[in-house]
Amino acid sequence: MLTFTASGLPLQDLVVGASIYFPPLFKAVLLGFLIWLIAHRQLRDWMYAGDIWHPLLMDLSIFALSVCLALMLIVSW
Repeated sequence: MLTFTASGLPLQDLVVGASIYFPPLFKAVLLGFLIWLIAHRQLRDWMYAGDIWHPLLMDLSIFALSVCLALMLIVSW
């Protein structure tokens, strides 16, 4: 009887590593992007008025906060 185990192969580490680390971050970025789309739509006029920050910095900050919020939502479920 011949048994084949792939316990020491790098491909298995890659598959296990991808299944553990990649999907939660990828889900958070996708959900964060959807949250950012809604927030950007609501705050667009205020951001581009230039009263607070440069609009690109404000966009980036809102996106980072959206991804953090999405990650918190995913972890709490």
